[in-house]
Amino acid sequence: MKKVVSALVLFCCLLHTVSAQTSAQSVSRDKRMEWWREARFGMFIHWGVYAVPAGYYNGQPIKRIGEWIMNRGKIPMADYQAFAASFNPVKYDADAWVKLAKEAGMKYIVITAKHHDGFALFKSNASKWNMVDATPYGKDLLKPLAEACRKYGVKLGFYYSHAQDWNNPGGAAARRVTTEGWDNPDSARIDAYTAANSGHWDPAQTTKTMAQYIDEVAVPQVKELLTNYGDVAVLWWDTPTGMTDEFAEKLNATLALQPDIITNDRLKRPNFPGDYKTPEQRIPKESELDGKDWETCMTMNGTWGFKKDDHNWKSTETIIRNLLDIASKGGNYLLNIGPKADGTFPDESIERLKQVGAWMKVNGEAIYETKASPLATLSWGRCTKKEKNGNTILYLSVFNWPADKKLVVPGLQQPVTSATLLATGKKLSTAKGSEGLVITLPETAPDAIATVIKVQVKGIVADKRFTGAGASGLGNVKE
Repeated sequence: MKKVVSALVLFCCLLHTVSAQTSAQSVSRDKRMEWWREARFGMFIHWGVYAVPAGYYNGQPIKRIGEWIMNRGKIPMADYQAFAASFNPVKYDADAWVKLAKEAGMKYIVITAKHHDGFALFKSNASKWNMVDATPYGKDLLKPLAEACRKYGVKLGFYYSHAQDWNNPGGAAARRVTTEGWDNPDSARIDAYTAANSGHWDPAQTTKTMAQYIDEVAVPQVKELLTNYGDVAVLWWDTPTGMTDEFAEKLNATLALQPDIITNDRLKRPNFPGDYKTPEQRIPKESELDGKDWETCMTMNGTWGFKKDDHNWKSTETIIRNLLDIASKGGNYLLNIGPKADGTFPDESIERLKQVGAWMKVNGEAIYETKASPLATLSWGRCTKKEKNGNTILYLSVFNWPADKKLVVPGLQQPVTSATLLATGKKLSTAKGSEGLVITLPETAPDAIATVIKVQVKGIVADKRFTGAGASGLGNVKE
């Protein structure tokens, strides 16, 4: 009997220890995620050698997104590496980049330190295929960006293609048929070769094993990124093609260099889930959300890396409403820019960011530090909320101004202490209706894109959402 009791006591102690450890880990993660959950809006930057060809190879326009041109065009390593001789971003101004992001209302930046073409924007001792050793510019691009982020109080994150690498031998390559890029006369031969060689199209890509690539390039470069640039807020892994748990663990171990860092879910599924999920080019529906942190990454036009023929720009209205839709579901919006090879942003991107910034300057309170809407689907717009001292603030972003000037907030029956236009502070009258709260609006919408009404409510508003609610976002699926 004593043995049984002792065993039970030991078992309870172990349960308590595991529970305490789990709780401590949860608190630690919540602490690391705190700034990210408050930020809601960030800038993605896809920049690299692919900005030089800008969508063309040997006079041929290559289909699909710009940063995949080497894969889509099946460009040999030697030919692709020759583009680096023309990558000379003399107009690069990291200070101006970060200042623009901050003025647009963005709280963090994630830049492609190394994309699938294997080119590092930083000085690396693990591979000569980097900005300092392979280009006439000859300077590390990440150091001035890190300095500017510290200056303006913007968090800095690094995107790193840890598995796919088309120029450092041993790196993985996702198979794509040649005709998806262009009508190459050698398509049949190349496609047969890629099928037999795990997606590779150049024998020079397979002179080493993936294990060698992980040990000799990926792990050392991630260590460089987490050592040489001060605080790194995010490590954004991408496409775990060919990854194993063993490889992933080696990369995951490097994160100890930055104890406060957060990571996404793309290191290796399912055993390395990271801190947040990453839907691409779309905004999840309510039915898809599972309570986990998430971030939608999305392009401003149709491509991530600069492509000179891509003029399919989203409107400022679409960008702002996407941001509101995402925030209303408790997510973050990582909006992309693809700089040109000379180091400048496309004019269309700058124009839109300035317009978004003007809206955010007035209405940012409805985005930052907010939580998902507690309301059911709203036909006229979106809602975010804040809870403080047992009460609730609802931010109602109105897209469609009611013709009768009566805004119905369905299901809201709790006492309202005030309702004001966020932009001006103008008080609005409210009344209880059969369907919920009714707010009397001005004759015309003060903001045609989204007018925000701040409603202060007594008590905590119960969650009235139901599955299937919400609109999907715009754009194509990113690779």
